[in-house]
Amino acid sequence: MRRLGMAALILALLGVVAGAADARRKRASKTRKAARAAAAKVEPRVDPLTPDGLPNVQSAAVVVLDAKTGAEVWGKGGDDVRAIASTGKIFVAMLVRDQGLDLDGVTTITKTDQQYARGGSRTRLPVGHRFKNGDLLRAMLLASDNRAVTALGRAVGLEPDDMVEKLNDLAKKLGCKHTKFVDPVGLRGNESTPREMALALREALEDDVLAEIMTTRSATIRSVAKRPEVITYNNTNLPLQTGRFPVHGGKTGFNKPAGYCFIVAAEVGGRDLLMSFLGADGKLTRFADFTRGAEWYEAGGKGAALKPTKVKAKDDGKKKPRIAERASGHASL
Repeated sequence: MRRLGMAALILALLGVVAGAADARRKRASKTRKAARAAAAKVEPRVDPLTPDGLPNVQSAAVVVLDAKTGAEVWGKGGDDVRAIASTGKIFVAMLVRDQGLDLDGVTTITKTDQQYARGGSRTRLPVGHRFKNGDLLRAMLLASDNRAVTALGRAVGLEPDDMVEKLNDLAKKLGCKHTKFVDPVGLRGNESTPREMALALREALEDDVLAEIMTTRSATIRSVAKRPEVITYNNTNLPLQTGRFPVHGGKTGFNKPAGYCFIVAAEVGGRDLLMSFLGADGKLTRFADFTRGAEWYEAGGKGAALKPTKVKAKDDGKKKPRIAERASGHASL
C-alpha cells in the first residue's frame, strides 16, 4: 500500500510538471504568434493623393523644398516646431567635422556613452572597445547607434554638456532659429521644424565625407583589437535601399514624443528636392509619405509652387549644390 501511495504521489507530481510545461509551451506559442502578427503588420493603405490632387501624406508636419534655392515646393506645417529624435544627429555630424575630427583616430566606448544612450534603441558598440572615428560616424548616421554620439564628441574634446552648447551655436550659425538641443544623443527634448531640418541636411551634404556615408547602403566596422568586434550596419534610409529615386542622403529618427521622422534629399522630376517628414505614427509611414510626395511631383506636381522639369538649369557661374552630384550606392571614406 505504501508503495502504491508513493507511486500515486510521483504520478501526481509528474502531472503537475507536465501541466506546467504544457502551459509554458502554450504561452510561448502565443508569444510567437503575436510576434509574427506584429512583423507581418503593414501600414494602412491610403490614397496617394487628396481630393484636391496634393500628396496625401500622413506625417504630422511636412515640407518639400528646392535643394538649390531653398524655395518651398509644397508643405503642411513646414514651420511647426516638433521633436526631432535622431534626425538631429545631422547636426552632431556637422559639429564634430567642424571641430576637426580625425577620421583615422581611435576612440574607446565608455560607460558615459552607455549612460547617455540608455533608453534608446539597442546599441551594438560594446563598452571598452576601441573604434576608428570614421567608423563611429558610420554607426551614428547609418543606424543611429546612440553610443557613437558622445564618443565622437569626446574625440574632439567635447563632453556631453559642451556638445549641447556647441550644437545650439551651430544651429544659430545656420540660421535655424527654432532648432534647440538639450541632449546630444536625441533621446529627449531636441526640437526643430521640417524646414530647418531640410536645410540642415543640405548643409551636411556639402561635406563630401558625410554625403558619402549617408549614401552608403551598408558598412561593416571593426574594433581596433587583436580579436576585433565586427559589426555590420544597414542604412535605415529605406528609399536609398530600394533605389527607385536617386537619393543623395538622409536621416531617420524615432522616439515617442517625435514619432517616426525622415529627412531626405533626392532627385525627383529633374529637380533635386529636400523633403522633411516629422511625426508619423507608423515606422513605414514616413517612407510611404516620401513615395507619395515623389510620385506626385514626378507626375506634374499639381498645386506645387515649382513645377517638375527635365531641363537642366543654365550654368550661371554660381556654385551648384553638391547634392546634385551624388549617386546612391555603396561608398566609403
